[in-house]
Amino acid sequence: MSGHSKWSTIKRQKGAKDTARGALFTKLGNAIAVAARGGADPDMNFSLRLAIDRAKASNMPVANIQRSIDRGSGKLGGEQIQELLYEGYGPGGVAILVEVATDNINRTYPEVKLAFSKHGGSIAEKGAVAFQFDHKGMIRVNGTGDELMLTALDAGAEDVQEEENESVIYTDAKELAKVRDALKAANLEITEAELTYVPNNTIKVEDEATAGKILRLMDAIDAIDDVSNTHVNFDIPEEFLTN
Repeated sequence: MSGHSKWSTIKRQKGAKDTARGALFTKLGNAIAVAARGGADPDMNFSLRLAIDRAKASNMPVANIQRSIDRGSGKLGGEQIQELLYEGYGPGGVAILVEVATDNINRTYPEVKLAFSKHGGSIAEKGAVAFQFDHKGMIRVNGTGDELMLTALDAGAEDVQEEENESVIYTDAKELAKVRDALKAANLEITEAELTYVPNNTIKVEDEATAGKILRLMDAIDAIDDVSNTHVNFDIPEEFLTN
């Protein structure tokens, strides 16, 4: 899971760029709208609670959050946001999953397909890539150590990985809410909690030129407003990320 976790870290670091180009609130709003289809009360809808937590962590205004909830629950009318998963391959044969939230598939699909084709990748048929990933819950917690690990495992976590000063905790997708609430009850500081796709195996990218092509492709995909998340099976060395 280390490659997946590294890409998650890179995406978090890129968040400032998203804010600068004005795309982040659009992505967060779409995620809230999709989650709100399952109910407008975050106390009864864990997916909505997660989406709102992410929005608040990015300083999204309360009015924007409420408008997104109203949109998703149908109060504002208009086209409903749909959640879709596109699958594809990038340079070096790396596997990529692209989650989108859109009110216009006829706009979004060509944008995603163009990003792949312009940067050495290709869209794949449904199911051709997704089987290489498992749907999991992921929780980031400030801190490390045996006590934290035991607390997470006792709460139902499947795996705990330490990264510098934080721990990345993986759960069964259906157990994310339970484990997250147990960690909060233990007064652990949670910085991120989400459903994600974790690769079964990772591809080590050893060529710097290929790494550059992959990262440019990921930037192009992430720049699309309707893209809410991306998941990959590559593991790129740290030195290629900073060059």
